[in-house]
Amino acid sequence: MHPPTPLARFGDLLATGLRDVTDDPAALDSSGFWAVAADFDGALVCARFADVRRAPAPPVRPGAWRGPRADAWTSSLDHDAYTAGVREIRARIARGEVYQANLCRVLSAPLPDPDAADPDALGALLARDNPAPYASVIRLPGHGVEIASASPELFLRRAGRTVESGPIKGTGRTPDDLLEKDHAENVMIVDLVRNDLGRVCASGSVTVPALCAVERHPGLVHLVSTVRGELAPGVGWPGLLAASFPPGSVTGAPKSSALRLIAALETAPRGPYCGGIGWVDADRGTGQLAVGIRTFWIDRAERGGPVVRFGTGAGITWGSEPEREWRETELKAARLLAIASGPDDEHAPAPGAARSVPDRTRPVEPAESEGSLR
Repeated sequence: MHPPTPLARFGDLLATGLRDVTDDPAALDSSGFWAVAADFDGALVCARFADVRRAPAPPVRPGAWRGPRADAWTSSLDHDAYTAGVREIRARIARGEVYQANLCRVLSAPLPDPDAADPDALGALLARDNPAPYASVIRLPGHGVEIASASPELFLRRAGRTVESGPIKGTGRTPDDLLEKDHAENVMIVDLVRNDLGRVCASGSVTVPALCAVERHPGLVHLVSTVRGELAPGVGWPGLLAASFPPGSVTGAPKSSALRLIAALETAPRGPYCGGIGWVDADRGTGQLAVGIRTFWIDRAERGGPVVRFGTGAGITWGSEPEREWRETELKAARLLAIASGPDDEHAPAPGAARSVPDRTRPVEPAESEGSLR
């Protein structure tokens, strides 16, 4: 069987006709439309496509995605290891080493049929059953990138010299579940993002237009803030990524201390989970990268055959309760794992699944032309 054709989807944008691939972020300031996948550890893949056009998410095709058994998922950190990690972070906070750290675990499961493991087919299931404002698929089988994401979180949006980030911190089933701890956590990360953008934005231009707004998503609610600034003269994508990566909402504060703690406690690489996934239109000076949460990726390098991976985590502060944080990781994962493991021809959206999904993708989409965006 021939490898599937490379493509990328971002909401209702479809990119085809792969031209070239690079790991150089300077390419994002050159020309063309680029799909971008940045792993949490910094590995970067930028793929330039020749044709970009409007296209809705594809219909679900029975048999195109055969997911793992629901009981086949294993976690890089089990319950005891994760809750012990929460306690360790709280101890580090008490010693003044860190204010907050995001603790994550990676879930993995074998895929029963390599030929029915198409991330575009999984993306169709996610679009139907768990719509998200930053839904995406990147399929580059020749470069080891096969991602389907239902991310609700904006990492970076750029329109000319204006740049914006939308950090999420605080999760519950309903707004009543959100605690003071969630608000404090959000404010801490907003300060971090302000500092990150302040390194590359004009002095005095960084503002916070929205703080701790409640957003509803399928199965849960989040607290979301908005941080905005104007890039300083001469700053392009390389400088912007260097200043802001990895996203502050999935690291912690101070970021350098949180990253050291994450490296000590987590036992599996995050891959594209908690990285950056999105597009850049270098010709128009626009782009949009999501934080790679609610994200599946396929690893075909395993000796026993391909596996699908999915990450989940929680931000840990002094006010965190280990059991509650474990339950938060379960809440974030449950709906998505059920979609990936369920029979693709029997799914029906849960009540309210398509309700109240914020449309935050429109402001800087590439302009349409006759039949194509390029």
